[in-house]
Amino acid sequence: MPFQSAKRMVQRCSAPLRSWLSWLTGGSWKRVVAAVALLAALAGTGAFVLVSLGLVSIGASSGHWKATGWMLHYAMRRAVSTQSMGIEVPPLDDPALLLKGAGHYHTGCLACHGGPGEKRSLIVQQMTPEPPYLPPRIEHWAPQELFWIVKNGVKFTAMPAWPAQKRDDEVWAVVAFLQAMPGMSPERYKELALGGRSDETIKPITPDHLRPLQDPLGPVLANCSRCHAEDGGGRGEGAFPRLAGQSEAYLLGALQAYARGERYSGVMQPIAAGLKPAVLEALAQHYAELPPVSRTEAPEPAPDILAEGLTLAERGVRARGIPSCVHCHGPKGGPRNPMYPNIAGQYAPYLKSQLELFTAGKRGGTEYAHIMHSAAQRLTPEQMQALADYYASLPAAAAPPVTEATSTHVGTPAQNSSPPQQR
Repeated sequence: MPFQSAKRMVQRCSAPLRSWLSWLTGGSWKRVVAAVALLAALAGTGAFVLVSLGLVSIGASSGHWKATGWMLHYAMRRAVSTQSMGIEVPPLDDPALLLKGAGHYHTGCLACHGGPGEKRSLIVQQMTPEPPYLPPRIEHWAPQELFWIVKNGVKFTAMPAWPAQKRDDEVWAVVAFLQAMPGMSPERYKELALGGRSDETIKPITPDHLRPLQDPLGPVLANCSRCHAEDGGGRGEGAFPRLAGQSEAYLLGALQAYARGERYSGVMQPIAAGLKPAVLEALAQHYAELPPVSRTEAPEPAPDILAEGLTLAERGVRARGIPSCVHCHGPKGGPRNPMYPNIAGQYAPYLKSQLELFTAGKRGGTEYAHIMHSAAQRLTPEQMQALADYYASLPAAAAPPVTEATSTHVGTPAQNSSPPQQR
């Protein structure tokens, strides 16, 4: 009968299988290892054959199997949790951090992850894996985990590592913004990320609206002003520096150093590197021609702190090899190297943060940056604060005009590397 024939066939086919299982389970552990190795080799060979034949789908349109997606996400969660252990979280309630993080998020993160009142790009929604809409997801991550992800990125996704690995302070600014984003209103997001230019995002596309695009500097300035303000005075209390009135040589040198990656910044480097040399020159000229801006809401420091800052600025500390500041950065009459920034009226938090970066060797720049490395490393944190407070208390002034005497004074980096009073 057909049924009996089928039964006999199954019995005959299963005999070798029973024999193999009996050999596997009844033998030594070496047999078990050998069998497992054989199975792994067969599986690997089969996988290689499938890949070689082009039968494995790598199209983003096909998505991941649920098991694959779960496994990748689980591996990512475990890796971030383990590798972020021991990261010390600094205070994240500084308004300047929030403002700085919002500025970069709008430029570098919004298209993929959306924001309050802002949808993700339709293009990135076709990625595999699809970048998540972040506002409701942030609460599932600790601050140190967010820091690790922003700094290191995630393999096999579109999440990049931070462009300037030395600038942990910038990464923490993004983390501060991410922590505040879940409960943020669309209006607050636009205020932080776009400043006074939020109305420009809703203008209709008309020939009149597109006309400024004929000037290559127009769209670039619109982007710069989100952080540095239209008058070049900087937004926030030290979140962004005052650019108005700096020398054109210094501004151009800084932009070129950003573009080359020699002045470290995950915020500025991608922007500067994407601009043509002529646009960098036009930007430097534009901000150099703006009148200086004095704008601060910080409380005035105590008189003794300002007095200490004045002494340090004018005399330095000979015993510790700390040069005076006024010969390079003013305020003083006479010629100065135009590659040295004019820091009178600059924001105190910004000045202190730059001194800290110089001290840690994380602040590059032009060929003159090494001069500040040695000077800043000899300052105590209290002296840094006193200097920052003193210079912030001065009225902002334009950089001295470049004259023939100034050009002669500039010299080479080697000629300008020693403190003035020691020459």
